[in-house]
Amino acid sequence: MGNDTNLRKISAEKLHQKLRAADDIVLIHTLPGDHFNDVHIPGAINVCVFEVSFTENVKKVVPDKNKEIIVYGSSSKSMDAQTAAEKLAREGYRNVFALEGGLKHWLTLGMNVDGKDPAFLERTDMHPLLVDASYPVDIENSIIDWIGRNSNTKHYGTIGLSGGEITVKNGLIGGIFDINMGSIKNINLEGDALQPLLVNHLMSDDFFFTKMFPKATFTITSAKPIKEAFSSEPNFEVQGFLELRGVKKEIDFLANASGQQRGEVKIEAHFDIDRTRWGVIYGSTRFFEHLGMHLVFDFITIQLRLVTHHT
Repeated sequence: MGNDTNLRKISAEKLHQKLRAADDIVLIHTLPGDHFNDVHIPGAINVCVFEVSFTENVKKVVPDKNKEIIVYGSSSKSMDAQTAAEKLAREGYRNVFALEGGLKHWLTLGMNVDGKDPAFLERTDMHPLLVDASYPVDIENSIIDWIGRNSNTKHYGTIGLSGGEITVKNGLIGGIFDINMGSIKNINLEGDALQPLLVNHLMSDDFFFTKMFPKATFTITSAKPIKEAFSSEPNFEVQGFLELRGVKKEIDFLANASGQQRGEVKIEAHFDIDRTRWGVIYGSTRFFEHLGMHLVFDFITIQLRLVTHHT
């Protein structure tokens, strides 16, 4: 639970004794409600430490700041109980203890738990649950955000997808999806007379030449899981080919892939591409001189949010 030597702890054995003796304590399960419903220590109440209103919620059920409170979380690796104890101490609660080892240690010792799915505790946040299947792209909820820049300002907007699918086999991700280049939108100039001019320029032969090349395609050739990556950080290394404006080039980037119980796979990624590799050279000082106000930086920032559903 971190290195806070001021944190007061209680062992699972001592807590078990207190519960059997019906001591006057308040036992708080600090994880979200779905976790509490699946597995919790008998007699615990649920006040989630991740909610902004955590301390206010505790005050409602424990107004007496001298009351003995024992908080617990999932395991010794998680800082949930420590965080809860520190928050309550800052609010003036004087008798707060954190359960050593959390629920995981409690179960290791063979202690009883309540809930509809005690095995829930064995599932971690380290590896996404990706079921082998084909997952068509949900074009309504998938989007590409883009940012282009020069030395004075930046413009940003979105591009939609027109189709494709993700395939999962043996935990590896493949697939292909199509980008609707005619759907380019600008956001930052909303309401400005310059907005349609910018969009038309992006669609022109100076940039993406959407009349000639209305579709771009990205093909995933490899998406390998990153060992021991957590779900809040990039957990896949993705390689593939982007075909844009008739030019096909290899790109690679880190992505966050998550599997859902509802038969979804979601992929989130953030990376830069050098547009000139695909022949989009307008405003680049690598190809033109004396650009003045028409200079445009070569790199475009891409944020990809891909949502798929298994049917």
